[in-house]
Amino acid sequence: MSDVVAVLKKSPVIPVLAFVNEEEAVKVCRVLFDEGLSVLEITLRHPTALAAINAVKQDLPDDACVGAGTVITPALAEASVEAGAEFGVSPGLTADLAAAVKRLNWPFLPGIATLSEAMQAREWGFEALKFFPANISGGTGFLKAVGSVLPDLTFCPTGGISVDTAPDYRALPNVATVGGSWITPRSKGGDIDLGLVRELARTAVESAL
Repeated sequence: MSDVVAVLKKSPVIPVLAFVNEEEAVKVCRVLFDEGLSVLEITLRHPTALAAINAVKQDLPDDACVGAGTVITPALAEASVEAGAEFGVSPGLTADLAAAVKRLNWPFLPGIATLSEAMQAREWGFEALKFFPANISGGTGFLKAVGSVLPDLTFCPTGGISVDTAPDYRALPNVATVGGSWITPRSKGGDIDLGLVRELARTAVESAL
């Protein structure tokens, strides 16, 4: 758990990223890193995602931390480690996935949405968890309630969080950071505006100060 928590605490917001190619990934991640967001989650939602992780790892300095998101099977976990992902994130957790990431000795953030799921993840040895989808699963109220009965758990809430609501989550003692996709919106044409990304990333960092 300590490795995962150390990763989470490196950045006030962890951008949840989806790219269409390696070039886009490198350009966007360079802007995010330059603006102070050093932990980047590249989701495995596109065939080029693993190549994008590797390309971003090669481009950014050593103090950047590039991970893989949407890791939902043992095979994806193994492929992500081979691509150079320094940590993994999943929307949920199964027994097979839990066993795989523990065998790989890979910092991993499994997702939960209920108290029972949190207890199961804790029983399997995971004490740092992704709370997803946060906005429709109880929000800050859920995390406050969990904190009273499972105080040893640490969370990264993700899903429906914005620059306006992120501070409310970060103020909770059991929240290390928040994850969000609002920093890299796509236009109607499908492009990512680097100038807008820079502005949103800067605002995200400033709101955490």
